[in-house]
Amino acid sequence: MKGPVMKAIVQEVYGSAETLRYADIDKPVVGENEVLVRVRAAGVDPGVWHLMTGRPYLVRLMGMGVRRPKVSVRGRDLSGVIDAVGSQVTRFRPGDEVYGVTLFGSFAEYARSDEHHLARKPVNLTFEQAAAVPVSGMTALQALRDVGRVKAGQHVLVIGSAGGVGSFAVQLAHAFGARVTGMCSTAKADLVRSIGADDVIDYTREEVDARGPQFDLILDTAGRRPLSVLRRGLTPHGTLAIVGGEGGGRWLGGFDRQILRAPIRSAFSGQRLRAVTAKERTADLEYLTTLIEEGKVTPVIDRTFPLHDASEAIRYLAQGHPGGKVVVTA
Repeated sequence: MKGPVMKAIVQEVYGSAETLRYADIDKPVVGENEVLVRVRAAGVDPGVWHLMTGRPYLVRLMGMGVRRPKVSVRGRDLSGVIDAVGSQVTRFRPGDEVYGVTLFGSFAEYARSDEHHLARKPVNLTFEQAAAVPVSGMTALQALRDVGRVKAGQHVLVIGSAGGVGSFAVQLAHAFGARVTGMCSTAKADLVRSIGADDVIDYTREEVDARGPQFDLILDTAGRRPLSVLRRGLTPHGTLAIVGGEGGGRWLGGFDRQILRAPIRSAFSGQRLRAVTAKERTADLEYLTTLIEEGKVTPVIDRTFPLHDASEAIRYLAQGHPGGKVVVTA
């Protein structure tokens, strides 16, 4: 007898959004340390695009599947309600509202996840807002605190400050007591100021180094600016933290800048040039919950799409620069 099924966005081969299908698949069965979440919303971030296309090829070699996606359901972060728990689960019970990350795909009506990849949903957020937090929020937090070692009074530049990671980074840097400058397009300047930026650089009119070496920390979340330009904007002992890697060749894409060139340049300079490799940490998610409930951080949502239009959500993200996060609702 066929078991329970659910709707999901599935993919059997790497490629464009046309390779995604809205289909019926088996409803997940949880392991002893896992929970089953009735997904209410799921975030869309550039990592979803990389996993969909399999580009650069480095992504495939990182355990995602060489010839085809190892996990057929797209999506990583989610919010929803616990539907069932495994026999060894101690942190949650059915009915709990949670948010976090799954390694098994979140663009679905149900998703399974390890209990330690989830946290209690902030009480002051909708499910849509909560789904925008995990991947981008933890990336911004670890970039500023762990890699950037940001301190109160420092001057921080966030490139791509209106984007998913950037909008969290502006708010977090402000909460940490830094002076924050956001770099974005003309149309996004008011948004970036509204979330805590003390100043805004319009990248259509001014480059990172136009004002000289004034930034203690530059968090680069967008584009492929030459390291030489970024370094000229840093103080002599400043830190550059690079998130993601867009563009570039088919093997390393934009990641060659932080994997190869940044470490070499850093070895011969007083400046620290570092890549940000975000990790799913329950403690960091719970820390973000505290900041959100204190009103210090608020997710910025650009657009929401229904689950059956998840492919359109990914296209929308890839075509431009959303103001905040794109979210899929299940």
